[in-house]
Amino acid sequence: MEEIQLYLDEAKDAMQKALKHTEAEFAKIRAGKAMPSMVHGVSVSYYGIDTPLEQVSSITTPDARTILIKPFEKKLISEIEKAIKDSNLGFNPQNDGENIRISLPPLTEERRKALVKQVKGESENGKIGIRNIRKDTNEELRKLQKEGASEDEIKKAEEKVQSLTNDFIAKIDQVLAKKEAEIMTV
Repeated sequence: MEEIQLYLDEAKDAMQKALKHTEAEFAKIRAGKAMPSMVHGVSVSYYGIDTPLEQVSSITTPDARTILIKPFEKKLISEIEKAIKDSNLGFNPQNDGENIRISLPPLTEERRKALVKQVKGESENGKIGIRNIRKDTNEELRKLQKEGASEDEIKKAEEKVQSLTNDFIAKIDQVLAKKEAEIMTV
């Protein structure tokens, strides 16, 4: 039935977005190596409007332990520095008048374990999102059954939804394992 396929496609798209979101959250969690993505999500007040940091500056990593932020306008330096401090990323930005440098200290064993815990929490959030999509899709399918779709078609569709759910949860587990290994590698 065409409507059933539509719900299945919507579920797959939503689960894909949940996976992408989880991956994006993982990218923000540092694993010892400096990356520009670590400061993504930081917003700066630019003429009274919250603007993403990457739109008002260039962000580079001159070496494995340093993030260098060059504002496009010098007057933004103090705003950027304040935004980074307020972002709770645990960074201590250094302002030299023209650029902002963030030096990343080497990760301690304790910090690595805390990061793994954080990554596991994010992966669980992703899995919960996928399970909620499954639940919502199954509810929509059951409504179709009440509207006259055959029980067999709905059962098959629910099995497909469960199969999608299993696939995407497995993908989150794979991404989690990779990120955990990255964090625990000294």
